[in-house]
This record gives sequence, C-alpha cells and structure tokens, in this order.
Amino acid sequence: MAIALATLVEEASRYLNAARISDYCPNGLQVEGRPQVMRIVSGVTASQELIDAAVEAEADVLLVHHGYFWKGENPCITGMKQRRLKTLLANDISLLAYHLPLDVHPEVGNNVQLAAKLGITVEGPLEADNPRTVGLLGSLPEAISAAEFARHVGQVLNRQPLLVEGRSSIRRIGWCTGGGQGYIDQAIAAGVDLYLTGEASEQTFHSARENAISFIAAGHHATERYGVQALGDYLARRFAIEHMFIDCPNPI
Repeated sequence: MAIALATLVEEASRYLNAARISDYCPNGLQVEGRPQVMRIVSGVTASQELIDAAVEAEADVLLVHHGYFWKGENPCITGMKQRRLKTLLANDISLLAYHLPLDVHPEVGNNVQLAAKLGITVEGPLEADNPRTVGLLGSLPEAISAAEFARHVGQVLNRQPLLVEGRSSIRRIGWCTGGGQGYIDQAIAAGVDLYLTGEASEQTFHSARENAISFIAAGHHATERYGVQALGDYLARRFAIEHMFIDCPNPI
C-alpha cells in the first residue's frame, strides 16, 4: 500500500510539532522525490553511505535526524553536498529530516528513547523552569556505581563510553543526547549525580571534577540512533508502509 508523500510529511511534522520549534536547519521535507511512498529507510545522518544503502534498499523516503542546509554553512551545491544530492535526485528518493523536534518529543524523542534503553525513569526537563530544554532529568531504580552504569551504557549502546568518575554512587541522572555537553552546568544546578551526553569538550572534564559529579560521553551517533527508529516505526504503523532502519556506524 502506498501513501502520498505530502500526507507522510504532514503527519510527521504534525506529530513532532515541528513548526513550533526554532532550529538550526529546516525540519521536514528537504529533498523531494517520488510522490508516492511505500518504503521508508531511516538512519541518523544523511551521509553518502546511508544514501547508497537507501538506494540499495529501494527506499522512497530517507528519514534522518541529521539532514542538510544548516545555518551558516556554505550554500553552494559542490563537492560532497553535490554528490549526496545528485544520488538522491537521480534515484527519486525524498529526504525527510527532523533535528530538535526529534530530540524533544515526549514519545519518540531521542532523549526519552535513550532513557528507555538505559532504564532511566524520566522525571522532567533538565531545567525545571524551562520545559523547552532539550535535556532531561531522571533517576535509576537504585543507586549503583558510576563505573557499573558506564558498563551498562557500553553494553546497551555497543560502544565503550568515556567516563569521568566523580561520585562513587549515582542514582539521579541528567542527560542530553548528541552534542549536549554544554548542558552540564544545568545538570550540576539540578543536583545530579551523573550527567550523560554524546560528546565531551575539554572543559567538560574540569566542570565534572570540580563539581564532584560523574560524567559520561557515550557518542553522538550512538545516543541518537533510537528516536529516528521510533519515528519511522510510528509512520510505518500509521500508514501501513514498510520501514527499515540502517545503522552506519560512527565512532564519534
């Protein structure tokens, strides 16, 4: 059964409330392909590797978290960007991308999906007076060591995380998937035992150590694999079409 591309895009944007979220890139349909959709391929980033895999899988739509046309980037269609767009257009594949709307969604969002994978109970936003904060605050069922939790994260995400151990016992956790290391100050103010994100900056180490909290950088890609999968599954159920997630491993 096929669904109109316009109907698919309208439902995805409505479900994610994309129009109300200010972002660094356009959310929704970034590249238009064939007008009917029977198969979605999803992935984290619209890299050439993922595009080629979508072509091989005979996708009608490529659904990603990291798409194109970011603010401040060179707008010229040359080099890597030309090759990517050429492949999509030559194969009549649409590119559908959602960035912040897919981070903050309460059901399929990257942050709530990661919490479910790691067994963290969501309690609210990282900043209590700012419900639009991307990061979340929550807790584990019981207190464990930071090293034990880091091992658990590594097993679930299949990637060895970076651990800065500040407290011997942790339970209260703040987190933000992807490049959310800048939220560590909000996490400290919220009184967490451990803050988890995808990446780390040089100063993150000092912030964690000097404020006596633990910190985990588990990988930008690794922490953001689950939201786009959940969104693809939702759309597949909603319209009785096919969905396939393709993971192109990235150590960052």
